[in-house]
Amino acid sequence: MPCRRGAPVTPPGRFGNYLLAALPAPDLDLLLPDLETVTLDQDAVISRAGDRIEHVLFPDSGAVSLMVDMADGHTVATAVVGRDGAVGILSVLGPAPSSITAVVRAAGTGSRVPASRFHAAFNRSPAIRHAVQNHVRAMLTQLQRGSACNALHPVEARMARWLLQLRDRTDHDMLPLTQQALSEILGVRRTTVTLLMRNLRMRGAIRSDQRGRIEIDRSRLEAVACECHDTMRLEVEEIYPAHTDQRRTAAGCLRN
Repeated sequence: MPCRRGAPVTPPGRFGNYLLAALPAPDLDLLLPDLETVTLDQDAVISRAGDRIEHVLFPDSGAVSLMVDMADGHTVATAVVGRDGAVGILSVLGPAPSSITAVVRAAGTGSRVPASRFHAAFNRSPAIRHAVQNHVRAMLTQLQRGSACNALHPVEARMARWLLQLRDRTDHDMLPLTQQALSEILGVRRTTVTLLMRNLRMRGAIRSDQRGRIEIDRSRLEAVACECHDTMRLEVEEIYPAHTDQRRTAAGCLRN
């Protein structure tokens, strides 16, 4: 099972997902009867390339990587989705099988709704259409900048960028990532990942253990990453300014 079902979602106002949290109550009501909470298990496959999209998933926490599978068995991540987006939401553009494989890289929770229900609500609600537009803008930022980054920047800088992107969506310095998972995300051999991790450990940017967890030192990792991480983060913050302000306020309260 890609994710485990929980109780039906009832009262609005406590969504961690930016898209759902921004919906006015009447528009959210179009989804609530069929919206259910789910648990996103580590390394679970939410959908596979070629599958029909049955649900639209809105993560409240955790992170899901969107993977392209090549004919020779290689994979590479093209984007990561957390509370700032949704998985399967682009199915509103028309009936087509999924073009990517979505894999949970950091466990969390979320809400999902049948794709048919979401499509019907999309047609009725300008607010939901606006939410989809915001998601598309955020995804295009990742895809366009990521494409340039993959072509022009060293693999060590790209690995640092991916670790920071995952950290941004989990708000925790401990990431449950194995070398195999990083190999799949980066599209490189595990031997390359082993070398990269050794280099990052020597710089003090990460610490890792035998249980497949990587603890990052954000400031040192940012010094290794290319400028693409900051560019992506700032552009996404412009798309979701209200939620960005709330997170900064909460972070300030925790520090104080």
